[in-house]
Amino acid sequence: MELPLSSYPGKIHVLTGVKEIDQAIAEISKSKVVGFDTEARPTFKKGQIRNISLIQIATRTEVYLLRIKETGLINSIVDFLESDSIMKVGIGLDDDKQLLKRLADFEPTNFLDLNVEMPNFGAEKIGARNLSAMLLKIRISKSAQTSNWENPTLTHKQVQYAATDAWICLEIYQKLVEWGHL
Repeated sequence: MELPLSSYPGKIHVLTGVKEIDQAIAEISKSKVVGFDTEARPTFKKGQIRNISLIQIATRTEVYLLRIKETGLINSIVDFLESDSIMKVGIGLDDDKQLLKRLADFEPTNFLDLNVEMPNFGAEKIGARNLSAMLLKIRISKSAQTSNWENPTLTHKQVQYAATDAWICLEIYQKLVEWGHL
């Protein structure tokens, strides 16, 4: 049986300005747990440097896409990344944190990597697609993964993909909490 294809169904904010990102971070900071992911323009040659273009943050009610290619890693985002009062849940976060640290000097705090946690529950196949199938019984599309995240305007497909990637982390986390695993 093929699982149903699913994507984030709620409100998505695509933010490119410092003021609107500061306002979004103030809203996001009211959450205790958020889904977290980043996107970078893909590289296809060995040795090419990837720079993060987008940070995705999902709360229980909305997803925020922060176009840091436009703003850089501003103070409000650094404060969020260093906050110990907000748990940032993601999948494969080591690479994200290292690439972000190239943009600003900060100490990543209170991150939970589902890839690190899942082997504790006997899960061998990890990653957003596999975890979504195993725990939520849905399929998610990864077709926009290698698109150009530095484009001046993101396509609808990119926006939906990016929002889904952050949202799915929060949904998986909530499922594990519901089952008493976290």
